[in-house]
Amino acid sequence: YDGRIIKFYNDKINIQNKILTRELVVHPGSVVIIPVLDEKTNEIILIKQFRYAINKTIIELPAGTLEKNENPLSCAKRELLEETGYKTKFLKKIAEFYPSPGIMTEKMHLFIAKNLIKSKQNFDIDEKIKVIFVNLNKVIKMILKGQIKDAKTIAGLLLYKNLLKK
Repeated sequence: YDGRIIKFYNDKINIQNKILTRELVVHPGSVVIIPVLDEKTNEIILIKQFRYAINKTIIELPAGTLEKNENPLSCAKRELLEETGYKTKFLKKIAEFYPSPGIMTEKMHLFIAKNLIKSKQNFDIDEKIKVIFVNLNKVIKMILKGQIKDAKTIAGLLLYKNLLKK
């Protein structure tokens, strides 16, 4: 299957002289951004967004898919503005991870954005996003209570919280 964003393969592989089937989703990669609104109070920006795949509105970090030949830094700037309405000149990559390496090639690039400048949101046609401002400690409590279920958000914020301790 050759879709708008992903490709799906049903591959036959040989392991120890046995032919096995592996389903593979090829994804161009994505970015995740931790927008830090105020470093002194640890206020960050999250978004509430409806996700068709799970038929729910969830709380998550802004994120988006890399376009063809787009580098992660450019994508992070674009997605930050599109989803939150903020621009920045300070983006620092802090990690890369694979959200589902058992079936998918997607690599996520995690950035911290600071020194945010208010601008205007510019949603994609299928996005309905609400921006929320939350203290990092409150977000960690929300994660621990199961109120935030998005894996990239959980990983990103726990990593960021750990980096602040150092």
